[in-house]
Amino acid sequence: MKFVKNALAVLAAACLAFSAPVFGQAGTWNSIEAINTAPQGADMAVRIDFKEPLAAIPTGFSVAKPAKIAFDFPSTSNGLGKNTIVLKDGDLQSLNVVQVADRTRLVLNLTRSMNYSTRLDGKSLYVILTPVPVAPDSVAQRVTRFADETISGRQHALRDIAFRRGKDGEGRVIVDLSDSGTGIDIRQQGKVLIVDFNKTTVPESLRKKLDVTDFGTPVTSVETKVNGDGTRMVITPAGHWEHNAYQSDNQFVVEVKRIVEDPNKLVQGTKTGYQGPRVSINYQNGDVRALLRLMAEELGLNAVISESVTGSTTLVLKDVPADQVIDIIFQQKGLDMRKRGNIMLIAPRDEIATREKLEFESRQQISELEPLQMEQFRLNYQKAGDIARLLAGLAPQGQQAIPGQAQRILSKRGSAVADGQTNTLFVNDIPSKLEEIRRFISAIDIAARQVLIEARVVEANDTFNRDLGVKLNFLSGARSQIGGSGIYTGGGAYTPNGLSSTAGQSSTSTVGVNLPSFSSTGGTLAFSLFNASLTRILNLELAALESDGIGKVVSSPRVITANNVKAKIEDGTEVPYVTNQVTSGATTQTVSFKSAKLSLEATPQITPEGTIRMALIVKKEEPDWTRAVQGNPPIKSSTVETNVVVENGGTVVIGGVYITKKEKSTEKVPLLGDIPFFGYLFKYNSDAGERRELLFFITPRIVSDKLQIN
Repeated sequence: MKFVKNALAVLAAACLAFSAPVFGQAGTWNSIEAINTAPQGADMAVRIDFKEPLAAIPTGFSVAKPAKIAFDFPSTSNGLGKNTIVLKDGDLQSLNVVQVADRTRLVLNLTRSMNYSTRLDGKSLYVILTPVPVAPDSVAQRVTRFADETISGRQHALRDIAFRRGKDGEGRVIVDLSDSGTGIDIRQQGKVLIVDFNKTTVPESLRKKLDVTDFGTPVTSVETKVNGDGTRMVITPAGHWEHNAYQSDNQFVVEVKRIVEDPNKLVQGTKTGYQGPRVSINYQNGDVRALLRLMAEELGLNAVISESVTGSTTLVLKDVPADQVIDIIFQQKGLDMRKRGNIMLIAPRDEIATREKLEFESRQQISELEPLQMEQFRLNYQKAGDIARLLAGLAPQGQQAIPGQAQRILSKRGSAVADGQTNTLFVNDIPSKLEEIRRFISAIDIAARQVLIEARVVEANDTFNRDLGVKLNFLSGARSQIGGSGIYTGGGAYTPNGLSSTAGQSSTSTVGVNLPSFSSTGGTLAFSLFNASLTRILNLELAALESDGIGKVVSSPRVITANNVKAKIEDGTEVPYVTNQVTSGATTQTVSFKSAKLSLEATPQITPEGTIRMALIVKKEEPDWTRAVQGNPPIKSSTVETNVVVENGGTVVIGGVYITKKEKSTEKVPLLGDIPFFGYLFKYNSDAGERRELLFFITPRIVSDKLQIN
């Protein structure tokens, strides 16, 4: 928020808000008589002379941008005769003295932020301005004087130390002080944060190291120990962090928050998310109402503070956002706020809750007495009957209501009637509910977007069969055959498998061809060797078979449906099944049908990013006639059910079924087939394999509402 540049106008309005302890005697007026400045090396001394001595040091605060320091003097007038004093002496540029009603504010306009200290000497108030020390770049620490000791001559003490985890994961070290006048220094030294409490004692029970790792904050440990005549607290965080400290009355709080690095930001850290102008306040036992009005001015807010906001507070803050100051005051005093337009109402939480409760009860009473009005709604895309049921808290026709989610939109006296012929809805309710129903109908009575879903089902079969082997046939004089298969000889004689030949038949050819092989898909080449007497014959049979088969079946169902509406498409046949039933000795045949279809069931949902989320069920069924039982084939079924997200027009493979089947068999002559290398002449090997793969390719496309022809 941009800070107000005209300090005179801002401070003149702010002085109306302050009510601090009376300076001087009751019922009398004091007056500023003279203001003098004098440089003291790097410091600047300002002496303010009054008509009467001040009873206490005035309330003051400083602002970083633009740099200025202000003091308020109640029951004091401006006796200088002018409102502005131009100095241009070092870092002090000018002075503004503004009187409004019974208060006077003195503003010191600076060129840069400076620390200040005050003391009373008779009728004069001395303000010493000191430049803020800047550590050299080579020194990796920054010292901050958080609060000066305001109550001297007393030994301060720490009463209690507690550690809490904040709502945003920050670590909060809470220290209870014996009084609000304790001097505190904070500095970051290396990777730790050191807090020194000047002239402060700590009881033996608090001199220990707290391991707070389990809290899940950036802080890992908090150690408290004695340091000379004071107390030192060492806070050890981990990782990248930032800290913030504030004091409220007798309570001092240090917050350490983890910094989430953002590569798009030049400066890391958020300072707990507050964005107001930074202010430094040393507010000792001042009025809460006055401080709230001051902070509202710094934020440029129109604040209305309830009369029930009372009490005083003590705040010592250094370079803290103004909106965080308001948050601290709210937490300390149990306050809350409500914004209406550009006006902010500040009151105790209980008071705001009571007011809101009374407002709700008043609205409820008005709704029960307010006259009803009739309004009609002509629907374009939704059904009037479904909308009427929704307004009454019922589920649409054909849908089941979810327990605990039904909510009536109509008021207690409201009613809705639907006309299905004209698709018009008539609503009778109070005017405030009619406006709510009008927004509800305009939000849901819109055209549903449509999605075209194309599925490609690909089935690949790869069969492989190899038969390779050697068979030996031995024929004796009795025409008996040992092993092998039947042989057609050159003379036309045939010896079947495993049977004797007919007497008188002989084999005179030396070469024979056996047409039927071990398998019905191949042939056999046979060689015959026989002796001189033709009583012994040795047939050597060599068989080889190799077959390959590859097949693909591609199915491509398509369906178009509205957004969030289920669609289903089927294509296929129904297979008849014949069953026999025996009743009283009579057999009755019954024919039933079972579907064998290719189906696609999809429910698309278009996301705000333009992608499509789909709930899919794809089935491919077909009869297997090769394995029929009594003429009734089994049904081969492949099903994929899934939920996927696909970009518009993209293709995704949602499933794959891969089946591999292998069969190996060996036939051989005992002993001879086991001879290395030579045994291949006496054995027969069969190696069969089958591979089957099923894939589903899904491609959704959003159908455009407008079709253009170029």
